[in-house]
Amino acid sequence: MSGLLAPENLPFAVALALLALLVVVQVTGLSDFLGDADGADGDIDAGSALASVTGIGTLPFIVWLSFFLATFALVGLSLQQLVASFLGSPFGPGAATGMGLIAAWPVNTVITRLVGRIWPHDETTAVPVDALVGKRGTVQIGKAMRGSPARVAVRDVHGHTHHVMAEPHEDSATLNEGAQVLLVRREGELFYAIDADGPLRLT
Repeated sequence: MSGLLAPENLPFAVALALLALLVVVQVTGLSDFLGDADGADGDIDAGSALASVTGIGTLPFIVWLSFFLATFALVGLSLQQLVASFLGSPFGPGAATGMGLIAAWPVNTVITRLVGRIWPHDETTAVPVDALVGKRGTVQIGKAMRGSPARVAVRDVHGHTHHVMAEPHEDSATLNEGAQVLLVRREGELFYAIDADGPLRLT
């Protein structure tokens, strides 16, 4: 402990103290009262240049910061011992901090990018409206005629049900309640459908 609290190792002792504080904040739930600590990196793409250089964006920021503090402290202390063995004495606090940052940064980037590959991420299942074109659905309410749309229930690629208004693709066609239909095109908020069990005519 005396070696850790020596002046030349003070930057790394501070980093470990901050890491311990972050752990306490997370374990006790105090982070809930401090706002969203991950909001700052919410718009960072994991494939962006910043993420490639720093690893930020591959993990929640609080996790990335914890890894960085741990890496900075451990790499810095190890290098101080190495320098002392070669030069007889370690670097002073300023030089030690610079050396620790330069050495820890690439190590932390590699670690966080590797961990980021297995870290669970929130994935959106939202789909664009146009993605419903080409999907089968069921007329739920009403009878769909040209100029008189009916409500159609259709499932997206994730299995989520959407309710859209649709008219027959053909002017003279009628799609009765309960009919299986195929959405073939969209204009604004209105879809056009054909009988999924009938002949395919899109002219």
